[in-house]
Amino acid sequence: VKQIVSDLEYISVSVSHTTRQMREGEIHGHDYFFIATAEFKSMQASHEFLENAQVFDNFYGTARQSVEALLFKGRDVILEIDWQGAQQVRNMLPDSISLFILPPSIAILQQRLEGRGQDSPEIIARRMEDAMSELQHYKEFDYLIVNDDFQQALAEIKSIIVSQRLVINRQLNTLKPLLECLISSGENSLG
Repeated sequence: VKQIVSDLEYISVSVSHTTRQMREGEIHGHDYFFIATAEFKSMQASHEFLENAQVFDNFYGTARQSVEALLFKGRDVILEIDWQGAQQVRNMLPDSISLFILPPSIAILQQRLEGRGQDSPEIIARRMEDAMSELQHYKEFDYLIVNDDFQQALAEIKSIIVSQRLVINRQLNTLKPLLECLISSGENSLG
């Protein structure tokens, strides 16, 4: 995701709120907004989240206002969320595009989780169980990307983003004056 933001213009990553403890090296407001459970539940009750979920013993959520502000500025917004979050986002923002990132194998997924060095063996086992459950929902996404070769997966994701920016509905606002000029010029020269 960092590489995509670095390579493409007008794209941002949404910073989620979470009730989990901050890990070493994480920065409040950059990696997550670390908040108390009571504050999270208050935001949840006020419908301030575009999507939210409980993962293990912690809550995670994407603030609707921050995403809408970025979209209003004409930016694409990446949300790193699970299938339940993607389902909630689709319900709130039907024009959103979803990508499901697949590991090349279950064994490699486990190696990657262990290689991060962030979680205990028990948490990794729970994450693996969740991954097996997540895989059942791949058909609910618009695109599937296999994260086997990093550069290939990156190129595929960037291609999706760029092609979605070229969809006519997204271009009408910026190209409408040009289209009107071209059409009226054509009519004048034919008439």
